[in-house]
Amino acid sequence: MKSRIAVLASGGGTNLQALLDYLAQRGPLAEVEVALVACDRPDAGAIERARRAGIPTALVRSPKAPDAAEPLMVAREHDVDFIALAGYLRLLPGDLLAEFPSRIVNIHPALLPAFGGPGMYGERVHRAVLLSGAGVSGATVHYVDEEYDHGAILAQWPVPVLADDTVRSLSARVLKVEHVLYPRVIEAV
Repeated sequence: MKSRIAVLASGGGTNLQALLDYLAQRGPLAEVEVALVACDRPDAGAIERARRAGIPTALVRSPKAPDAAEPLMVAREHDVDFIALAGYLRLLPGDLLAEFPSRIVNIHPALLPAFGGPGMYGERVHRAVLLSGAGVSGATVHYVDEEYDHGAILAQWPVPVLADDTVRSLSARVLKVEHVLYPRVIEAV
């Protein structure tokens, strides 16, 4: 039986799309299925990607959506076994973490523990990497705990920082690696 996963997203959903494409490619060999996509922003591109794929969607708690559901309630309603964060920018509530111990993963666009923590997402991460003079960046998949970008590391993939890199060029190369790494780690875990 396939594991049912929920993907939580806040943005465009490119990592969600990479996961959906990977699972479609695996066909009947895939060991997971995306049972739900939940977003904290009603305008998140991930919602449209999920709808096009025929996946149920939900709006979860955010200050902009006070009528949205609590993440734990939504996960229970959709009978999910596992949760993958894909650009989800909110700290998860303790009740969700308690109900899904070692069953929530995240992808971060740097080699943790460097360049992680509150406020370190998207272009901010790549800008910090470039300003630091680091020679390498990359992607990290880790378990989620009560702190941003803190849980046990499951996999990393280094990406060299080139002398002429910009935030955009580094971001694009790291994102390509994320799209390969994340679906495989999700299925393996």
